[in-house]
Amino acid sequence: MSRTDLPTRAINTLRTLSIDAVQQASSGHPGLPLGCAPMAYTLWQRHLKHDPSVPKWFDRDRFVLSAGHGSALLYSLLHLTGYDLALDELKQFRQWGSRTPGHPEWHDTPGVEATTGPLGQGAANAVGMAIAERYLARTFNRPGHEIIDHTTYALVSDGDIMEGVACEASSLAGHLGLGKLIYLYDANQITLDGPLSLVMDEDVGARYAAYGWHVLHVDHGDTDLEAIDAAITAAKADTARPSILIIRTTIGFGSPRKAGTSAAHGSPLGEAEVAATKQALGWDPAAKFLVPDEVRAHMAEGGKRGAQAHADWDAKLAAYRAAHPELAAQLELAIRGDLPAGWDQGLPEFALGSAAVATRSASGKILAALTARIPWLFGGDADLGGSTKTIVPGGDYTRTGEGRNLRFGIREHAMGAIGNGLLYHGGVRPFVATFFVFSDYMRPPVRLAALNKMPAIFVWTHDSVGLGEDGPTHQPVEHLMALRAMVNLCVFRPCDGNEAAAGWRYALNKTHGPTALVLSRQDLPIVTQPGAPGAERGGYVLADGTDAIIIATGSEVAVALAARDDLAKLHVSARVVSMPCWELFAAQPQSYRDAVLPPAQHRRVSVEAGVTFGWREHIGDRGVAVGIDRYGASAPGELVLEKLGITAAAVAEAVQRTA
Repeated sequence: MSRTDLPTRAINTLRTLSIDAVQQASSGHPGLPLGCAPMAYTLWQRHLKHDPSVPKWFDRDRFVLSAGHGSALLYSLLHLTGYDLALDELKQFRQWGSRTPGHPEWHDTPGVEATTGPLGQGAANAVGMAIAERYLARTFNRPGHEIIDHTTYALVSDGDIMEGVACEASSLAGHLGLGKLIYLYDANQITLDGPLSLVMDEDVGARYAAYGWHVLHVDHGDTDLEAIDAAITAAKADTARPSILIIRTTIGFGSPRKAGTSAAHGSPLGEAEVAATKQALGWDPAAKFLVPDEVRAHMAEGGKRGAQAHADWDAKLAAYRAAHPELAAQLELAIRGDLPAGWDQGLPEFALGSAAVATRSASGKILAALTARIPWLFGGDADLGGSTKTIVPGGDYTRTGEGRNLRFGIREHAMGAIGNGLLYHGGVRPFVATFFVFSDYMRPPVRLAALNKMPAIFVWTHDSVGLGEDGPTHQPVEHLMALRAMVNLCVFRPCDGNEAAAGWRYALNKTHGPTALVLSRQDLPIVTQPGAPGAERGGYVLADGTDAIIIATGSEVAVALAARDDLAKLHVSARVVSMPCWELFAAQPQSYRDAVLPPAQHRRVSVEAGVTFGWREHIGDRGVAVGIDRYGASAPGELVLEKLGITAAAVAEAVQRTA
């Protein structure tokens, strides 16, 4: 091995560890680690504030590998800088049970800040992290006690830059002037299929300047560490704008046959090319997973500086506790993800039989009460706050970091990913809101929240064809079932204001997995007692009967109760089961589920203003599902529901057919 300077040896160690991991797995992306190792080394060794011995230290800088296909580079960084990620884990890259999956996973690997699978998600997550940092700094810092003060970095690729979610998030970041957000853009001009020129030839710097970003260029990112260092330094100095460093690199740098081509992107180099690449880098071509002792010692220095920064922060936190004990107690509660004592006491209640109210409106009153008691409950909507009723008191979130109402604009996809970023960061409990039909625009971040078992809260209103005149483009039909199919996501569709309060209690108490609160536009009668006893179990007997069972959710619970009254006139005694959350009901003991839905009772009817697919699980082969197996129509909501058969008469007739 040639005796190059120590930084170059460290960079080449990152490169060779990464290509060895990919080659051993016979799977992966070697090109990005070979090209991005210099920028990653410079950031981690000279700038990133982190403590490998305490990966979750709260005031650390965040580093997001949005280009998650280059995960071998991140794992090499984590190993060399002292995280609990053994060399054997790199040798098990992409294998069953390893802590080095193909794309980084937040819940698997210490030091991984976000699960970045689909391109663009990590770029948007980083925006959420920067928003959280600014909000917490504004809320908790006091003169002489800057207890929250860190930077969020994201390594983004050409693919990230093209994805719509990153464009949406970058636009919002520029609007908010997130000066502690820095993108390192690996501008290698290559995609999986070939040269970037096949699909894009725009001036990315000009685009980001138009977004309101600080744009810097590094022309020789393969070798010019000083230029990379200077660009990062300049980016950190501009606290009024987010920064993007456009760093020209060579994908697959060092590979004699594949450098600068798409062949280096998504497939192992091959044993012969790995050896040739190592030789070109001045490395022993026969050595595998080689970490020179001097490189290991050198790469540990950044972690040692971070450990000292952590110790200094602990001292600052002690002084902060002494000077501002109440604020410190609140901050520590927020960091732990706990809720204040009594947070759910005295929430709005709705008397049985009182005036009808849309569950979106009831939810708005409940949310206002909750935000008054939970200072770190934080969120917003996609330009629909007046409709979703999710505008929280305290003003809009601004460039100063004050305000808890985050206006995402018409950026649903980014909104979901930014919400996840807020959760990844910690210290805030976010919610995001829009119309239910637009959950389609949010599915990737919803799925990632579910995959990570993150306690995200999605508020989706205008939940059925009952929204009326806007017509089928805005009327969700298949969405309830599509989202119920998503593993770990709990879909809670309340029938009235009391069940809406139960849904919020459930969502905020939940620490593992996301919750969807699916709410009505139209007013609904209050049919439950305050507290909605039984709603916390996902399904319960609302009105008893012996001859048949009607199962309903949301706005159709009132329809089921009306059908029960009609059936009583025919001497048929029907039980009405409200089932606001299938997933929660399924988690109950079998004995409870059998008590609610007795197995011997085969006369079962379901009623829900959506597709009937899936209801056989609860009504069996002999039951009847009343629903809408078509798209809606543009007309007043009550008329649409009537014309599409969501009526008490239709439900009563279905019950009679089960006899």
